[in-house]
Amino acid sequence: QVQLVESGGGLVQAGGSLSLSCAASASTFIINVIGWYRQAPGKQRELVAGIASAGNTNYADSVKGRFTISRDNAKNTVYLQMNSLKPEDTADYHCIADYVDRVGDMTRRSWGQGTQVTVSS
Repeated sequence: QVQLVESGGGLVQAGGSLSLSCAASASTFIINVIGWYRQAPGKQRELVAGIASAGNTNYADSVKGRFTISRDNAKNTVYLQMNSLKPEDTADYHCIADYVDRVGDMTRRSWGQGTQVTVSS
């Protein structure tokens, strides 16, 4: 299974910026999509942003124009740059990786342990 190690997060004032990174141990796997989910207390988990191996991205409407996801395939690392943060961005952010053992295999998903992002008003 792909292991994911997240870093970044913390406390920031509204309007500020934070950066998250997630490194995947995936020397024997093929990671297709890697990205971030978040879950705030009392709310459903939602996809924040994802990026495929070819570089195409998708974002939640709530973060478009403020968050940028990028990927370093050589390092199996994904980055999430979060700008113009709002209190409603406060959540536990989890990295995910959709991967296969070999081309054509069933896709599996790994989850990171999560990192807290808190935006104060």
